[in-house]
Amino acid sequence: MNVKGRPLIVGTAGWLAGSSLACAFSDARLLFIWMGLTLLLAAAVQLRRKLLRSMLIAWIAVTLSGAYWLWHDARNVTFLPEALAAAADELNGMPLHAEGVIVSSVDVDGDRADFQAELRKASRSPEGHGSRGVPSSEGFRERVMVQVKLLSKEQQDEARKWQRGDRIKLDGTLELPGNARNFGAFDYAAYLRTQHIHWLFKTKGSEQVRVSPPVSPWSAVTIFRWNDHARSGLGDKLGQIFREPHAGYMKGLLIGMQDDIDPVTYTQFSQLGLTHILAISGMHVAVFVASLLYIFSLFKITREKALLMAMLLIPLYVLLSGVSPSVVRAGIMGMIGLYAARKGWLKDGLNVLAAAALAMMLWNPYYLLSVSFQLSFLVTAGLMVYVPLMSPLLRFLPKRIAGAVNVTLVAQLVSFPLTIYYFNQFSLLSFAANFVLVPFITFLTLPLGAAALLFGWIWLPAGRALGRVAELTSDWTFRLVRWLNGFPQFVTIWKSPSFMWIAAYFVLMYLFLFIANRQTGRREARQAENADDETAELEGKGSSLDPDDAAPNKRKTRAALAGIMLAFLFLIYWEYRPTSLHGAGLVQFLDVGQGDSILITTPEGRNILVDGGGTVSFRKPEDGWKDRKNPFEVGAKVVVPLLKQRGIHRLDAVIVTHGDQDHAGGLQAVLDQIPVKAFLFNGTLSGTKSFDKLIGTALERRIPVYAVHQGMKLKPDKHTELAFISPMLDGAEQEEVPVEKSQNHLSVAFVLTMNERKLLFTGDMDQAAEEDVLGWAGSGVQAASDPRSSGDAGGADRPGEGIDVIKIAHHGSKSSTGEEWLRHWRPKAAVISAGVNNLYGHPHADVVRRIERDGARLFRTDQNGEVQMRIRAEGIQIRSKFGPFRQ
Repeated sequence: MNVKGRPLIVGTAGWLAGSSLACAFSDARLLFIWMGLTLLLAAAVQLRRKLLRSMLIAWIAVTLSGAYWLWHDARNVTFLPEALAAAADELNGMPLHAEGVIVSSVDVDGDRADFQAELRKASRSPEGHGSRGVPSSEGFRERVMVQVKLLSKEQQDEARKWQRGDRIKLDGTLELPGNARNFGAFDYAAYLRTQHIHWLFKTKGSEQVRVSPPVSPWSAVTIFRWNDHARSGLGDKLGQIFREPHAGYMKGLLIGMQDDIDPVTYTQFSQLGLTHILAISGMHVAVFVASLLYIFSLFKITREKALLMAMLLIPLYVLLSGVSPSVVRAGIMGMIGLYAARKGWLKDGLNVLAAAALAMMLWNPYYLLSVSFQLSFLVTAGLMVYVPLMSPLLRFLPKRIAGAVNVTLVAQLVSFPLTIYYFNQFSLLSFAANFVLVPFITFLTLPLGAAALLFGWIWLPAGRALGRVAELTSDWTFRLVRWLNGFPQFVTIWKSPSFMWIAAYFVLMYLFLFIANRQTGRREARQAENADDETAELEGKGSSLDPDDAAPNKRKTRAALAGIMLAFLFLIYWEYRPTSLHGAGLVQFLDVGQGDSILITTPEGRNILVDGGGTVSFRKPEDGWKDRKNPFEVGAKVVVPLLKQRGIHRLDAVIVTHGDQDHAGGLQAVLDQIPVKAFLFNGTLSGTKSFDKLIGTALERRIPVYAVHQGMKLKPDKHTELAFISPMLDGAEQEEVPVEKSQNHLSVAFVLTMNERKLLFTGDMDQAAEEDVLGWAGSGVQAASDPRSSGDAGGADRPGEGIDVIKIAHHGSKSSTGEEWLRHWRPKAAVISAGVNNLYGHPHADVVRRIERDGARLFRTDQNGEVQMRIRAEGIQIRSKFGPFRQ
């Protein structure tokens, strides 16, 4: 791409690079990188003097943007500790009375209301409930995330009346937002910091929230307050026009309101790479502008006035669409493009894109960290750069089809690295889905939905009649999406790639298309010249395009293309392959709150998941109003994303130790999204609908299901063996799987031997089960069979004394881990999986003292977060999310 004469593009690229470096590095490392970049740019100028202007612009942009990022980031601090004369640790968990203004829309979902508030006055209230005995502090502004626990349906109705701009008085507790508790997981605290939020303000009951109208109807917040009303009104109108699930779908498609989209439908769209359709972006802005210009032409409005009116109406559409980074980008580009068209200037898409990116980065540097911002600009730039290069290669296709194939293929190729980086999956059917559905939705469903909304606003029956037609198109879309999702074998799972891999991907793709484009251009030029010169064949070597001269160049070009393609394919293979542990095994005790989930990776790359955590609910049937649209579920929100982020393409075995929800609940999402080769359980059902559904899913997906018991063995590879020591085998033969309400005693327990190291996994087994195992060990009884045909049959060794690591049973409950049990195993290290500030008081103080008294090093997920153990014959290396490496 030629950037000569395009200083804006060079400057914007430098600005993005400088901000990225300042974000990724700090202190001395950033200084050294800046010095190295300065020398690199100077060397480029020495090699080519013509680059002086561009390199100087790039250097200035990098320097200024890095300084601007550091300055902006340094100002992003909390003022509450200074205002209340207390350290941040002291404020964490402190009761507080605060006054301020609601500065975001209020999201009421089930039994919770969430919104952002700007505090302007605060006082410590040690006794809670509005105590005013402590001097207050005012004259500061601190944005916080408020979370209100609603206690009744009436409180829910009351919370729905709260609005942006309302004055608010709060009594509650100040808390620091949580950091990521697993390696590579979503960091909520970091996310809130990009919105200049450093604290959560939690309160229970709407009576602790006193709301009053704003003092002045005219303020900066007023525009967004009106916009909230308008968006709410549009959403309500769409709900009147369309039936579910079409109403939620149309809200996302037309105005970017994704909260009401059916979660199953959204997941299906996401798996096929179609969520960009539901995020307002350039496609929607283009349709909006085209519709406006068409309407203006019907009223005989002049071209200049039509362009001006459309340009002035774009900000209104951006506001009504939710002001996401993608629609802001599209809006800015649309306004610049319309202004250039009105003035008759030559339009340059890359310059317009650069101007939009620079404007957004100057307004808010943290846009750089937004997935929406990155994807929107990357795909748009990719289409501008790569579509012209790809176009000559597709001339064998009919012209209309070639254009659609070109745009869809380039968009897929360009978005692929960021897609796998952030979402860790890519469907091989994504191209087909986008090729068919994007034009269909853009030119049919979207205009029909917009027309239905317009007519419905004027006369509701007319809107509903048109809405039924639009529903037919969305029905067809849903059916096609469901059908394509019926081929899970086409969904590939990827670990998050490095920045260097992403850079190499784009460089190789550009080189291949550039060389192929030039080769195609030369061939067409040669054909054109030969067609014009009838004597070319007779003249032979006298021709300006001598075949003897062209042949070696053609061979060199083909060789170069073949080499680049091989390098590109190797790059893809290298990233997709499982991460090599170089002969080590890896055991990862995931932090899933109050529950268990352990991922075992063997030296030869076999993956075994033991339990999947789960969200425990004690909700009564009459509390249906508390249900949330998309409730937090550990399996879908924690376990599955972590498995994908770590590149787990399949699980060779899933072991559910017992049927309690905090162990088995998260496995439903695992079976739904990750290929599983074998499912092992304790041979009983828990009598709950969720566990019955889990077993049913395994059978429906034709996953082999095995009931394990004491004495069985599983050998995933030659370095690894699982010897099951519990539950005991019931001698009575049963035709049906028994139902056991009390599952703890029947927990699956096993000794993992890997690289000559031994680890004991115990589920939630109680002391009675421990005594059974010890009695079995002392008796010398051996009974064995293999739960899988691929394993080795034979007798299981008796449990031996002295192990390296023990997973403490039942989250450290006092009903487990007896003294005799610990004396028998004599572990060197122990791991307790328990939730932070859990309601059960786990782990029990007696169990902790017992472990420490026996000299075992103790790791706890509630204190250490995720615990990882890299296992070699010479030793076990341990690291935790909140702690150092340990040998």
